[in-house]
Amino acid sequence: MARVSQEHLDARRRQILDGAARCFARNGFHATSMQDVLGEVGLSAGAVYRYFRGKEELIAAIAAEAFAGIRSAFEDASRSTPPPTPDVLLGSVLRLFLDKRIEGADRQAYARLILQVWSETLRDEHLYATLSEGYRAMREVWSTLVDAYRANGLMAADVPADRVARTLIATAQGFIAQQALFGDVEVEVLEDGLRGLMSMETQSPS
Repeated sequence: MARVSQEHLDARRRQILDGAARCFARNGFHATSMQDVLGEVGLSAGAVYRYFRGKEELIAAIAAEAFAGIRSAFEDASRSTPPPTPDVLLGSVLRLFLDKRIEGADRQAYARLILQVWSETLRDEHLYATLSEGYRAMREVWSTLVDAYRANGLMAADVPADRVARTLIATAQGFIAQQALFGDVEVEVLEDGLRGLMSMETQSPS
């Protein structure tokens, strides 16, 4: 029997993940059965279960992939000197994140999928562990960026880096939530809003 190449295995795994993500985005996680996924990807049960044992593993893989991609983008940005300001950085990463969405699903569908992943963490311990690790890693990356801002004289040092990191992550999460719920939010809105907030000057009390 001819050996199956790693390239073929990776492509098949990608096909399954994209098909499952389309089903989850379209019908919701709980309303989607593994039979729905099989029909979407056009593969046999054996072919799919070779990679994933069920919906929980599929959704965990989708979540882990999303975190890995976002973290990589932020880590790349942190190596720039000086690093891009939060409005530019969040805008570019969110634009990349949403534009690399699953094939066959629009931005709103993809954002809704992300919200479903978040809500599923309330009942799935394994998914909670995956997202907790992703969140911890994102806080570390953003804290490193805050240190880089300070080293380049772009940010004062009077607020702990982790608190700034949590706030910026919350901003990105809020944008994704708006995209999921209303579907009419462009990344430029976030960029302009952050730019406006960043332009405020703190006045000393008289």
